[in-house]
Amino acid sequence: MAFDAPVTTRATSPSQSRPIVLVHLAARTKGDKSLEMEALQMFVRQARHTVREIGKGDAAGSAAAAGRLKSAAAAVGAFKAAEAAARAEENAADAGSIASLGAAVLESENFILKLCR
Repeated sequence: MAFDAPVTTRATSPSQSRPIVLVHLAARTKGDKSLEMEALQMFVRQARHTVREIGKGDAAGSAAAAGRLKSAAAAVGAFKAAEAAARAEENAADAGSIASLGAAVLESENFILKLCR
């Protein structure tokens, strides 16, 4: 007798529901914890700067900055922030997209700060 898989709204694994997918980061850094922390701290600095830049810039400059942030976020496993940055890149003039990006970056930053304690 075959059973259907249960329908769930959760991510496929607990780590994918976090602001930073640590398994992805560990794979990128080959498990080097000091390199992980360095990469995360660099991401936080870049993300803060870029969000400020997006808030001040014109639509074209904001879209370019959101694209850079999207790449940086994906590189460290901040996939929620990367998705928000992709939406902001597509809709650079939309205040809601920019606000969602700021919230995703803040969530990632808070998670990273907890890791660094």
